[in-house]
Amino acid sequence: MNTENNIKTLIVKKPLKLDCGKTINEFPIAYETYGTLNEKKDNAILVFHALTGDQFVTGLNPITKKDGWWSYAVGPDKAIDTKKYFVICANVMGGCMGSFGPSHEDPSTGSAFGTNFPVITINDMVNAQYNLLGHFGIDKLFSIAGGSMGGMQVLQFISNFPDKAKTVIPIACTSSHSAQNIAFNELGRQAIAADSNWKDGDYSSKDTIPNKGLAVARMAAHITYLSKKGLQEKFGRKLQEREDLKFGFDADFQIESYLRYQGSVFVDRFDANSYLYITRAMDYFDLAKQFKGNLSDAFRATRAKFFIISFTSDWLYPTQENKDIVIALNSIGADVGFVEIESDKGHDSFLLDVPDFLSALKNFLDKSYTEN
Repeated sequence: MNTENNIKTLIVKKPLKLDCGKTINEFPIAYETYGTLNEKKDNAILVFHALTGDQFVTGLNPITKKDGWWSYAVGPDKAIDTKKYFVICANVMGGCMGSFGPSHEDPSTGSAFGTNFPVITINDMVNAQYNLLGHFGIDKLFSIAGGSMGGMQVLQFISNFPDKAKTVIPIACTSSHSAQNIAFNELGRQAIAADSNWKDGDYSSKDTIPNKGLAVARMAAHITYLSKKGLQEKFGRKLQEREDLKFGFDADFQIESYLRYQGSVFVDRFDANSYLYITRAMDYFDLAKQFKGNLSDAFRATRAKFFIISFTSDWLYPTQENKDIVIALNSIGADVGFVEIESDKGHDSFLLDVPDFLSALKNFLDKSYTEN
């Protein structure tokens, strides 16, 4: 294990063959842990992060100096109680917070990989993170959990390693990206590629950053994480610190200013090429296709207990797409629970202070743990 700049890193020694056909060796997986692994090593929860997340789940992120992305859910006495559970989270392969990604040096050129980095999949991400179990000597995880792209990783993990988790919690996710999902991701990728500073992905050696393109990509994606009702209630048509329209192209409306702010702060913590690679991995994800179109077969080998959570106002991964996973599990007699949480906060509900969600998550985990 290496620890550099507050980032813990596991160097994976054994080769990993990627879905694209390439094989990687001696690659880093950055991770963070919370709580204490008990003597039996049966209290571990592997948390998977979403597109723009990282391994710093809760507390203060030492790199960004902001709260961890799941601070509402993870911590002492919270839904995922770190006094009881040992939480592990890795930065996904392709990420920009220490795991093997396009900003790493390509030994054949001495420069960052950029777009010479191999195209990766959710399956590749999960197979890389699986090495953490061996690192900690964990034979079976108590739970795996994650929302959005994190939920995709949850589904892929239990499909790949059916006997390695007791409970499985996919949140606000899907078993495959819809055309609409792919369309929004492509909009973001094209915004980055259209930025003259992108330099065909070679911007780091040219000492530039495609910050305008990345900011627009973030703005477009951020809209999909919210709901129409939530936006209307929070912003409506309120003007930005003025009494009348300016008849120009500055941010007249509060929602415009909010989106511009979201874009500007994002470029300070995220890498543009990572955004391209991770969104591509999400678009390629199709768990049923891996099993000749039968989603049920993805879960046939596991005896794990599932708890699937969706939100009423999530139009990015709507409740029906979550229910499709429930239907696939029911068809093979799996142990599966499902809840749709009432929330006007859209897809981002799983990241926010939504009491019904947090209590449902806590109740399921704690009840399951007493049966452990």
